[in-house]
Amino acid sequence: MAEHVILFAGPMGAGKTTAIETLSETAVVRTEAANTDRETADKDTTTVALDYGEITLAADEKVRLYGVPGQQRFDFMWTILKERAEGMVLLVNNDAADPIGEMLHFLDEFRDLYDKGGVIVAATRSDVASTPSVADYSAALSERRPDLIVPVFTVDPREESQMRTVLMTLVANIEMRSMFAVANPTAAASASAPARDGVSA
Repeated sequence: MAEHVILFAGPMGAGKTTAIETLSETAVVRTEAANTDRETADKDTTTVALDYGEITLAADEKVRLYGVPGQQRFDFMWTILKERAEGMVLLVNNDAADPIGEMLHFLDEFRDLYDKGGVIVAATRSDVASTPSVADYSAALSERRPDLIVPVFTVDPREESQMRTVLMTLVANIEMRSMFAVANPTAAASASAPARDGVSA
């Protein structure tokens, strides 16, 4: 059976645990502690090590879903978990003080995952804050990192259909890169991903 390892990363309160719970077909393993940073996210608990779930996309294809802590003080877990990961869903909270800045920060921290497989940005809580828009995120990406081609979605992490669309898009990107690398080993290192597709889910 083919397996993919996908990280769900992003700042605290962006919806990583919820997204994994929405997608997972197994009981989600959660490692949470009391949240002592209510100014950043008004929630009772926060992930301190990882969240873990699984989903089967086809009879012979499974995806392992890992959620990483959102706080920088737990970044040692980022290093551990991204070693095995092939790609990342980067969730950002649209009503945060600086969601675009947070997106760029996490892209810098997980840059090697783009090189290995792919990254998708998923903006949550756009029903609470209508801006930034998908176009705003894409423009910031183009300006700051013109070398990266990253699809941008708006999602509700509680909606299974939306999260499956994000996950399937990422897995498709990973598989396309893998096939390209096999067919063109010399060119694979400098190959670009499929064109950006700004989508509002």
